[in-house]
Amino acid sequence: MRLPRLPSLPIVPTQRTAWLAAAAAPFALVIAATAPQAWMIAPAAAGALLLVVIMDALLAGKVESWNISAPADAEVGEPTPITLRCAFRSGVRRQIEAALQFDTRLDEGGRAIVPLAASPDGVGFRGIHQARPNRRGTAQITHAWLRWTGPLGLGARQADRPIEREVRIWPDLSPVRSPELQTFLRDAQMGLIARRIRGEGTQFEALSEYEPGMDRRRIDWKASARHTKLYARENESERNNQIVFAFDCGQAMCEPVDGLPRIDRAVSAALTCAYVALKGGDRVALFGFAQRPEVITPFIRDARAFHRLQGAAAGLDYHSAEPNFTLALATLTARLKRRSLVVLFSDFTDLTAAELMVESVGRLVDKHLVLFVTIADSELEEFVAAEPGDLATLARSVTADTLARQRALVLSQLRRLGVDVIEAPWDQIGYRLIDRYFAIKRQEAIG
Repeated sequence: MRLPRLPSLPIVPTQRTAWLAAAAAPFALVIAATAPQAWMIAPAAAGALLLVVIMDALLAGKVESWNISAPADAEVGEPTPITLRCAFRSGVRRQIEAALQFDTRLDEGGRAIVPLAASPDGVGFRGIHQARPNRRGTAQITHAWLRWTGPLGLGARQADRPIEREVRIWPDLSPVRSPELQTFLRDAQMGLIARRIRGEGTQFEALSEYEPGMDRRRIDWKASARHTKLYARENESERNNQIVFAFDCGQAMCEPVDGLPRIDRAVSAALTCAYVALKGGDRVALFGFAQRPEVITPFIRDARAFHRLQGAAAGLDYHSAEPNFTLALATLTARLKRRSLVVLFSDFTDLTAAELMVESVGRLVDKHLVLFVTIADSELEEFVAAEPGDLATLARSVTADTLARQRALVLSQLRRLGVDVIEAPWDQIGYRLIDRYFAIKRQEAIG
């Protein structure tokens, strides 16, 4: 956004001027104590310093133009450059810096000081602030200040303007763009049009002569008896499955893990797996809830419509209240007309709330295949492993161990209900989820 040429700007003293005045104050006191008749020296020196400040600021020149540019879209946790440029008519400057005020979603603290230096292209001056968004949503850059000092560093001129710049913060899709995933998908789709996908499912595709190395369980004994040769069944790979990624947006999922809320880590992993599922021919939907269902998308069946899932995931809000699993999962069950894979991202700290969650998930398991995904609490593990050097550390370690045992108990209850559970550090959740998705596809467990 380019700002128009500014009128004459106010002149202000710098921090160097303040230190100089503070250093001169003791000399003024000495003069007042030893030679009261020379009291005029102090105001004369102050006037001279003020004159020097004004002259120094005038030598800094006037700003001709300045602009602030920022991308319209950013992703959670990814560096987002905010660039400031300015040009001056004339003068000599010792230091140029700018200050920005923006939404705390865009960067922690909501303020940034940006030093400006000569632009590499030789036109004016440039400074870049690398913001790191920490929450999804729409963040605004609301105000900007520009300040530059004269050659002595005693006087400065400054300008400020309100800014109306919006930055839409989306979920982190860097895993989707990773070369490893793109290479894998490209190899997996090689020759897709020329052949049918064959897997280990139950839908019969063809018979082929058994060869050493094949799974013996695939041998069709009736057909082999008729032909007096061993024949193996080839089944068509399961496609067009319904996969629902369900997100608990409650209090526990809004707690940070390595600088970002757990819900954002979960959204990134889910979108990565959703992209793989769409490429594999399955149908994907998102479901978000807290005290009530909030985001419910229709099933997407084409990878070209992946942006619709991304937009829906950006609308998942943050809540400080406990989620209502009973209402949310009952609503989800009523909307699903056929057996589906439900991937539930959640976390828990309260054992009572966890029991309600287990009860609701148990009802969901009766009709659907459920995969429960939770991020391992690395901080809790560190507390448990800490050396008990003092009573406070010992008490913290005992409490953490109790919480870890309760967590393991809840996960074991889910497994006994038939729920598949993934618990891993946040940077491994996405890959573990993709691996489990392929394992479920191979087993034909959804349809």
